[in-house]
Amino acid sequence: MSTEHNQTGNVAKAATAMFLVGTLAGVSGLIQDYPVYGGQAIRYAVGTVILLAAARLLRLGFVRLTPRETLLVTALSLLGLVVFNVCVIEATRHAGPALVGTVLGTVPLALALLGGRRPAAHVVTGAAVVVAGATLATGLGSGNLPALLWSLGALACEVAFSLLAIPLLPKLGAIRVSVYSTAIAVPFLLVTGVVAEGAGMFRVPTAAEALGLAYLSVVVTTVAFFLWYSALPRLGPAVAGLFAGLIPVGAIIAGVVLGVATPSSADLLGAGLVIAGIVIGLYGRRRRAPVPAVPVPATSTAGR
Repeated sequence: MSTEHNQTGNVAKAATAMFLVGTLAGVSGLIQDYPVYGGQAIRYAVGTVILLAAARLLRLGFVRLTPRETLLVTALSLLGLVVFNVCVIEATRHAGPALVGTVLGTVPLALALLGGRRPAAHVVTGAAVVVAGATLATGLGSGNLPALLWSLGALACEVAFSLLAIPLLPKLGAIRVSVYSTAIAVPFLLVTGVVAEGAGMFRVPTAAEALGLAYLSVVVTTVAFFLWYSALPRLGPAVAGLFAGLIPVGAIIAGVVLGVATPSSADLLGAGLVIAGIVIGLYGRRRRAPVPAVPVPATSTAGR
């Protein structure tokens, strides 16, 4: 009973995390005129401070990393945070958000196939349904070769965001992985911003921009990262990846709440397919005792 309860909690964490990531699309409209790299640097700097405060409250001390772990967390930060944002930005500039959103809709299938173990048939089936729903909800739109290449780069970085974290989570826990990756991202973004935006990478934000940056810092970065990295090692990348299909669902709902978009029938049908795919992917797992994909030691307090 306790195991089933824990798994339900992990499912809720993964679903909430990816839904919150999806709301980024709607909230980004509030900061679309703010310098891109300066805004991202602020976002991750604020997120780092909050995560450090959480680590202190939980009495999670600093953990010395081995050279391999240092390489992994640096690659995670560079690919999963910095390069991912660059790819999304450039893809959007070439063809708008539709193409990159569609390509990112294939994350569940990519994680199911690359998660380290041969995925169960029901997981692959569920992932395929999720991909179909995410594609329908996002819309294929018009694109070009540069936009497609940038979108594929974003897909690779999104997969790296999960797969590179898996070897780190048993030792470091969700909070430490989150704080290390966000802290490392800040200097990367500052250097990129100086090159791309120069002295204009920072300015005083308007009230709406400040609200948007605060939401990205607290909700999308701090809360979503923690929830995702708490659930990922217990569900495994194949099953957890199914919830990436909730990204376009979060975007649709955020658009409605903010009054910037009204969902079409295709949006709603796509959201329904995403939910159906998640149910398919999880159904077979409930028929037997769940086995964590990555052992989580009893001494780790992160994510509990």
